[in-house]
Amino acid sequence: MQVSVIMPVYNERATIEKIVARVMAVPVEKELVIVDDWSTDGTREVLKTMEGRPGIKVLYHPQNLGKGAGIRTGIRECQGEIVVIQDADLEYSPEEYPRLIEPIVRGAADVVYGSRFYGTHRVFMVWHYLGNKFLTFLTNILYNTMLTDMETCYKVFRAEVIKGFDLKSSRFDIEPEITARVFKNRKLRVYEMPITYDGRDYHEGKKIHWYDALPAVWTLIKYRFTD
Repeated sequence: MQVSVIMPVYNERATIEKIVARVMAVPVEKELVIVDDWSTDGTREVLKTMEGRPGIKVLYHPQNLGKGAGIRTGIRECQGEIVVIQDADLEYSPEEYPRLIEPIVRGAADVVYGSRFYGTHRVFMVWHYLGNKFLTFLTNILYNTMLTDMETCYKVFRAEVIKGFDLKSSRFDIEPEITARVFKNRKLRVYEMPITYDGRDYHEGKKIHWYDALPAVWTLIKYRFTD
């Protein structure tokens, strides 16, 4: 089964070549769909050198639209039977793809979440940790589930599942919207697996902030009671 790796990118010049090399080295059949969200730090120039490489498709937004918009663009353009979302900042390990896709390949799952709190992880910021825990707790209450990490980047899908969602979010609220749509469909089989997490600090380039929790809360509540 071919895996489509969707990589939304914004101002990741320091890491983009390393993460692309790691993704392409993973021993699974795959395509890498990179969506640059109007980077201004030289990332675009690096990506232009990758155009035409086998297995890599590079797309460019004409203005900064947000991570969610990048994911939505990637979903429209990908061709594989399994879809993996991959950040470009080296926090997550592509080497774990074979294990993450395994429940889908053997027909046991429709969606797989990689949990940073089950696996080996760098000790990261307490407020970031508590924010994630609160949003995950709210998800579990609203959607009657038992996730441990709603905000994880590593969400893996059968392609027809994620392509069937009418996603609307353009920024970091894409994570709770995807989760809301997954768990509103009670027929989907969802697994959660431990992953390795090498979290960054803000001086290392981390982009999500505490105030991004506010639209996440609203998104979880909104999609619980509306379409």
